[in-house]
Amino acid sequence: SFIGEESVAAGQGSILTDNPTWIIDPIDGTTNFVHRFPFVAVSIGFVVNKKIEFGIVYSCVEDKMYTARKGKGAFCNGQKLQVSGQQDITKSLLVTELGSNRDPETIKIVLSNMERLLSIPIHG
Repeated sequence: SFIGEESVAAGQGSILTDNPTWIIDPIDGTTNFVHRFPFVAVSIGFVVNKKIEFGIVYSCVEDKMYTARKGKGAFCNGQKLQVSGQQDITKSLLVTELGSNRDPETIKIVLSNMERLLSIPIHG
């Protein structure tokens, strides 16, 4: 099976089944792309039985290829990635996105989540 983000965004429905399925977003960061902001990628995932098996993200402008496979770790241009090991959230930097959905109920949920995140004493 095949699920394309752009077709779903255009209103075509998709149902994730147990079938082996490719999930592809050819312009991940469409808003960034439209505004010429250089954080754009091609994202590809492969799912079997509704569980991700591997994913690939190619950051076009940076020329970085991120890959990950279930149980095998994650890599950037072939170099193994790992989390920092930082356990104190007050020494962390938080990155988030608001999304593009402007439905009033969705906005309430997003702002509520942001309020909870902003109450944590993080670096930024």
